[in-house]
Amino acid sequence: MSVLSPRSAQGRLEHGYRALSPRLGRVSALLPLRTLVICGILALVIAMLGLVSLGLGTTPLSVAEVIDALRGRSEPQVRLLVVGWRLPRMLVAVLCGTALALSGAIFQSLTRNPLGSPDVIGFSSGSYTGAVVVMLLLGSSRYLDVAAGALLGGCATAAVVYALAVSRGAVAPFRLIIMGIGVGALLTSLNSGLMLMVDVDTAMLAAVWGAGSLNALGHDQLRPLAAVLAVMLVLLVAVAAPLRQLELGDDAARSLGTRPGRVRMGAVVLGVALTALVTAAAGPISFVALAAPQIARRLVRGSGMQLVPSALVGALVLLASDVLAQRLGLPVGVVTVSVGGGYLVWLLATEFRGRR
Repeated sequence: MSVLSPRSAQGRLEHGYRALSPRLGRVSALLPLRTLVICGILALVIAMLGLVSLGLGTTPLSVAEVIDALRGRSEPQVRLLVVGWRLPRMLVAVLCGTALALSGAIFQSLTRNPLGSPDVIGFSSGSYTGAVVVMLLLGSSRYLDVAAGALLGGCATAAVVYALAVSRGAVAPFRLIIMGIGVGALLTSLNSGLMLMVDVDTAMLAAVWGAGSLNALGHDQLRPLAAVLAVMLVLLVAVAAPLRQLELGDDAARSLGTRPGRVRMGAVVLGVALTALVTAAAGPISFVALAAPQIARRLVRGSGMQLVPSALVGALVLLASDVLAQRLGLPVGVVTVSVGGGYLVWLLATEFRGRR
């Protein structure tokens, strides 16, 4: 392993920043030191905030008591409270934040626009509609059934939005965003109509779930969520390099041996699946997918898609929102909407100011 810098030895390629260059046989990588440091700090903050979240609830616990419970040195009741009830919720928050951030990074890379998020372009609304149809019309609340409905709804919405965004044989990124906003508005109205078609009790349950909440989530939701997310991460690693090539343009990607159509379609399905995975478990949680990739890019001062930093920022944002939500007694979706709405206003103001 070697360290590269702008003042590298003569004959080496200079990258303009300090980086680690690990090698394993014929395989090598280039890891910017700033990115590694930022990721390490984010992971540490997530761990510390996780300990704080495990102490919240009707029976508050100190960080020391939480650590003792995790190490098996506390009373059985305290260990059950921390490990059996609160730990699954904390891990679900981390996994959901990771999935949403990666989904946002995928769509922002595809559209080459910071507004290219599943929240903004309607894919989250499509996943929510699919899940609502399963819950209200089919009468099923099983995780796998709701997940399947959310995935089908998100994919159908993506197909419609992409079909509407095609202009002269190609998908125009800005047109994709505008069409997605319109389709998302229509789906929001459809969701309201579905609520009116069922009895009040069922509609109230769906409405509470639709606010986006991590309450009452346990090992039953954590296990399938972690298993499916692990598979998606493997697929994302396979499609990450072609996605970065697409950021150079379709012609440049083709010259590198990439098939833009197939890569784009696979990335869309994967991004929708990540959003549907979260929607099925916790309901629609907005603005994490929008904000996390942009925050990560600014922290590492990098360009293009930053998957690992985005995932860590997403986990931190959702975990912090859940801690605040528990303090206020609100669903976590209400907190993310409140904070994310302000971020969206700032982002729009910054974008339009930059185009003047």
